[in-house]
Amino acid sequence: MNKYSKIIEVKGHLIDSLVLTKIFDRVMDLDGKFEVMKISVGKLKTDESYAKLRVIGKNKTHLSEIMTALHREGATTKTQKNCKTKSALKNMVFPDNFYSTTNNHTAIYHNNKWVDVDNMMMDKCIVVKGNNAKCVPIREVKKGDKVVVGEEGIKVSTPERPREGMNVFQFMGSGSSSERPTQHIARKVAEDIINTKKKRGKIVLVGGPAIVHTGAADAVAKMIKTGHINAVLAGNALAVHDVEYATLGTSLGMKVKDGTLAVRGHRNHMDAINSVFKAGSLKKMVQQKKLRRGIMYECVKKNIPFVLAGSLRDDGPLPDVITDIAEAQREYKKVLKDASMVIMVSTMLHSIATGNMLPANVKVIVIDINQPTVTKLMDRGTWQALGIVSDVGAFLPMVANQIGGKK
Repeated sequence: MNKYSKIIEVKGHLIDSLVLTKIFDRVMDLDGKFEVMKISVGKLKTDESYAKLRVIGKNKTHLSEIMTALHREGATTKTQKNCKTKSALKNMVFPDNFYSTTNNHTAIYHNNKWVDVDNMMMDKCIVVKGNNAKCVPIREVKKGDKVVVGEEGIKVSTPERPREGMNVFQFMGSGSSSERPTQHIARKVAEDIINTKKKRGKIVLVGGPAIVHTGAADAVAKMIKTGHINAVLAGNALAVHDVEYATLGTSLGMKVKDGTLAVRGHRNHMDAINSVFKAGSLKKMVQQKKLRRGIMYECVKKNIPFVLAGSLRDDGPLPDVITDIAEAQREYKKVLKDASMVIMVSTMLHSIATGNMLPANVKVIVIDINQPTVTKLMDRGTWQALGIVSDVGAFLPMVANQIGGKK
């Protein structure tokens, strides 16, 4: 037996989730070797599979490097050791060699038993309190917190693919595409939204101002009104241009209906901002009947939560916008709690920020005319996302029409 080897086990939906293939690839990419000692493939699509492998490295350091990579793919060693923790020496400071999380379901081996980690997000740490473990961002770490360090005693599980029948995720079959029939994709997205709502799932929209610029605001407002969008996360711009369109019929001074420039239209977005300040807030503007339609109007009327996160470039910003980024992150996370599906539309920064807060079992649909915007989100770790490269002004109305008033 090779001196520098370890036996690992992995189980779950190994074939359709490509976990086993990823493990083989990781070993070979790191110039290691493996021996398949036992493999059992589930006979039914609901059955789990099991594999037992011997992993071989060139030396102790090389083997440790391989094992670190394999832990990230869900592999565990035959004999488990309790995870290690170190105390944070200061507020908002991780200890050295802290374990940096993925968005996959994670458990730690603590006090000789597996403990599920709550509040799963990528690029955070794991804090242990008693027999509980929680995923925590750096700003929330307190002096004395027990933070997991190293890779021992950690188990990562990749979620299985959806099995509830034909849906958009199975239909597409690839990460992102502009080479598919748009109407068919829109129908599949609509079916998935309807099925999610039938199961009482929570659907969150992450939106950019292109929703308004391209003429899709009415479609989004309709989906909020019919209960097919349950929360909205955005920046200042979406709300500003939504109010501009709802009150003046323009977006950035351009008439949305026919694409022509309005007279003195360059001041319209500032006029819209001023009208919200005059009312006191978006909610007060609705109550005063100064805002009678649109995305923000439906959010207020349906009493669904919305969070507007500020940025350096904002005009205004509106009184409803949260300008403290740390606070905005916390409010985003609150809204995303228990989300079943997140639809991200034409906003790279807000989409990536939201993706970083989501566990891997949440369905994510990204829609943008720009291919790089779609692929960048997936490249940054939100691997479960389905990318749709399309004009949102045409795509979202098709989805809304397919949904209609269905519950």
